[in-house]
Amino acid sequence: MAHPTEEIAGDERGTLLLFVEDQRAALRRAAEGVTEEQAASRPTASELSLSGLVKHSAEVELNWLRMAQQKPNEHRRAPEAWHEGFRLSGDETLASALAFWDGVKEQTEAFIASVPSLDDTFPLPPAPWFPQDAKVSMRWMLLHLVREFARHAGHADIIRETLDGTKAMG
Repeated sequence: MAHPTEEIAGDERGTLLLFVEDQRAALRRAAEGVTEEQAASRPTASELSLSGLVKHSAEVELNWLRMAQQKPNEHRRAPEAWHEGFRLSGDETLASALAFWDGVKEQTEAFIASVPSLDDTFPLPPAPWFPQDAKVSMRWMLLHLVREFARHAGHADIIRETLDGTKAMG
């Protein structure tokens, strides 16, 4: 949980990475101990599943990382296939989606550790939802990931409680 301890770096970079990890972990905890069938099920009124939320969150983090690195995203899908990011396909499993996310997490943390300043910026791609020629900072990206993961951790909590009564907060 993201609260001060002696083990946590108190600088801004460490604190932001801690909050990103805290929300990643919250989403992951919601998926612990479920079967593949439960993870893929959609027991609420939405189309969301635990495994789909894990896959989506990992892909979102990778997308933001590649934008920040100004590199192509090797997992980018065509705009018309955006919904495929919310469900497992082929031989994907919850375990493989979690392992993929572990690799993305390591890359994100290494990249953020390497940037000279959280004030460094990168351009956003042309898109209807971004202002033209907009740039955001590394700090903004980390805060965006906190927001993204927190939103989906809440979704995952509701799905898990619907599946088997397990509650994130006791």
